[in-house]
Amino acid sequence: MTGYFFAVVGPSGAGKDSLIDAAKLILPVEQFVFAKRVVTRPPGQVGEDYESCPEEIFIKRQANGEFLTTWQAHGFQYGLNRSLRDQQQAGKHILANCSRAAIETLAAKVDNLIVLEIWAEPEVLAQRLKHRGRETVGQIAARLKRASQVIPKSLHQIRISNNGERQDAIDAFIQVIKESVANHKPS
Repeated sequence: MTGYFFAVVGPSGAGKDSLIDAAKLILPVEQFVFAKRVVTRPPGQVGEDYESCPEEIFIKRQANGEFLTTWQAHGFQYGLNRSLRDQQQAGKHILANCSRAAIETLAAKVDNLIVLEIWAEPEVLAQRLKHRGRETVGQIAARLKRASQVIPKSLHQIRISNNGERQDAIDAFIQVIKESVANHKPS
C-alpha cells in the first residue's frame, strides 16, 4: 500500500521546520520518513537538517533525474530525492519541507499527496525572521513578499495556523497527520 506524501509548505518563518522536528519526536519511524532536502547552501548553517550540495553537482544530479522536484529560492537550489517516492510506494508516509512553487511538479510524480500549509500572519513572520537573524532587512522583505504564493485549489490541502503558542500548532500538525494515516485507504 502506498503511503501518504505530506508536503509541508508555507512562507519563511511560518515554523515548518519546528513542526517537522516536533513530529520526528512523536511519529513512529517505522511508518514515517522525514525527508532531508538537498540544498546548494554551505554545510552546517543554522536551521533545518539538510544535505549540502555544490551547485555544479546539484545541476548534474538534476539532469540525471535524481530529484522528484527542484526549485530555486533565496539564491539557493533545493531538491527532494527521487528515492522518497520508492519509500512511499513501499508503504512509508513521507514528510517533506517543500516549496509551494514545486507542488504541482510533485503532485504529478507522487500519489496520495497532502499539502500541509503552515500559515502565520505577516507581522508574526516578520518578527520570527528578524529574531532568527539569518536575513537582512531587504531579504526579510523579499521573503514576506513571496509569502503570498498560492497553492493550486485542485490539490488536497490542509491549512494549519502557527500564529500563537507553538505547542498548539504542533498538536494541530500531529493531529492532522495521525487522522490522515488512520483514514488511509490503499491506492
